[in-house]
Amino acid sequence: MRHPRDHNRLSSGDALFLYLEREGMPLNVASVSVFEGVISMRACSRFIESKLPLIPRYRQRVVAPAFNIGLPTWEYDPDFAVRNHVRQVTLTRGTDAEFKAVAGNILSKVMDRQRPLWDFTLVHGLKGDRTGVVTRMHHCLADGLAGVSLMNVLMDPSPEVLPLPRRRARFQAPPQAPARAFLDELLNSSVSVAEKVLSVQMELFQVLQQILAAAAPQSEPSTSVQPAGPHSAAHIPSVEQLARFMPELTAATQPLPFNIICRGPQNFRWAEIPLADIKAVKNACGVTVNDVALTLVTSAFQHYAELRGVRITGRLLRIVVPVNVRGNGNAGDLGNRITFVPVTIPLDIRSPRKLVAAVRERTIFLKGVHVAECVGLFGTMLGTIPTAAQELAGPIVSQVPLGLCNFIFTNVPGPTDPLYLLGHKMLRCYPYVPIGGDLGINCAVLTYNGTAYFGFTGDVHAAPDLGRLEKFLTTSFAKLSRAVGCRPQRRRRAAAKARTEPIPPPAPKPEPLLAAPDGRIQPKSVRAPITTPQEENPLPATVGV
Repeated sequence: MRHPRDHNRLSSGDALFLYLEREGMPLNVASVSVFEGVISMRACSRFIESKLPLIPRYRQRVVAPAFNIGLPTWEYDPDFAVRNHVRQVTLTRGTDAEFKAVAGNILSKVMDRQRPLWDFTLVHGLKGDRTGVVTRMHHCLADGLAGVSLMNVLMDPSPEVLPLPRRRARFQAPPQAPARAFLDELLNSSVSVAEKVLSVQMELFQVLQQILAAAAPQSEPSTSVQPAGPHSAAHIPSVEQLARFMPELTAATQPLPFNIICRGPQNFRWAEIPLADIKAVKNACGVTVNDVALTLVTSAFQHYAELRGVRITGRLLRIVVPVNVRGNGNAGDLGNRITFVPVTIPLDIRSPRKLVAAVRERTIFLKGVHVAECVGLFGTMLGTIPTAAQELAGPIVSQVPLGLCNFIFTNVPGPTDPLYLLGHKMLRCYPYVPIGGDLGINCAVLTYNGTAYFGFTGDVHAAPDLGRLEKFLTTSFAKLSRAVGCRPQRRRRAAAKARTEPIPPPAPKPEPLLAAPDGRIQPKSVRAPITTPQEENPLPATVGV
């Protein structure tokens, strides 16, 4: 019979994020958002408090068993107060550069383990009558996809503001399950390890079954037309593909200058590209949105490596991509339901067309050889290590240069329609992915309301010039768009507007000596400048942004 506490236990994968965390290396999932108008601290606190019944985990803290025998459990915090989790800061200059610096400072801190592992920081004083929001939750609580689901719970799909109850409802925590005796906990831990060993055997059997099923010839010809070639879900790599790509997959990771042990603090930078423009490139190349995104970050890191003095000829770039394994289950399930795929790409491909084709070939190959399933199997095997040993080894492992990859890149589909917080529209949302070990830079992209928002996390010592990646990303997209014959969205709109607007009558020709006595040029003769001073908006001029 299962003990009541077993239902609130962290999984071994969730607990691993607790064990690996240390000062200078917080392991949180986060986002940095910008909203219209000024959001009141008091109203925001009451609003979030009203949403807490929908998110029980936001009232619970992590409690470790005695001597770390067994997995930690989620327990209701007896001293919970929303004021400990909703905070505010005010900028002095209100520039985007200052906003990025404040966000980096917040994201560099480790959260208090004695309280529920989340917080919500309002950033006031942004120019343009805007409010910034930095949202954090520990990685043991949610992965990126679950984080988006929480975003949908906390915010509204409509600008309508519903009245809050006048009185705060008192929360009565359910009675806490009795703690296990030490011997019971030890026995339960042993049983858990045995169950994980059986899980390893089952997963191994399933992987082999999938490979054999895909390789087996069909007994009857199908009457429907099936997608053939590399886009087929059951594509089995040919001998030629195995010969080409297996050496890349099995080769040791070649470290880059930013692959050094993270000590903190962290910087956070961002960029954005209209999703319609990315989809136009996707359609022109016959690839996926994720292939285009991988191509862009590969090209950006190619330029960044050269900036840091790396000779890229003959070098490989290894990117680890998290993959959701929830299947058709509920994306709102908290916790981590992911595995990883290592994508290894030659770093010296200059042609944008050839680069996107190389990315597509390798992602199809990795799917064909079931790398994601094999990595998931390895993760299950790690779960068989006793939790006490994981807790002791975690801080040590996080300071060892393992050289597993150059960086992690995660692509999270976000809300397709605008979200609102107390009637204030969320204008932008930049995703944050943690760094750690020898991964001095990581990258994430979140699609929201028709725009792809890229976030770059970097250790200040490993990547002091992290902001250069913003420009490299957008210039790489401009080159790729030109190479495939796509015009960015804003240029297309401007051209359509120019065709539909009536042509103004020509202005009378001024006398030579009387023309423009104040030195001004007639507006029709020049293009209006785009005001993007470096101090107020350090983002580079981007295509379609």
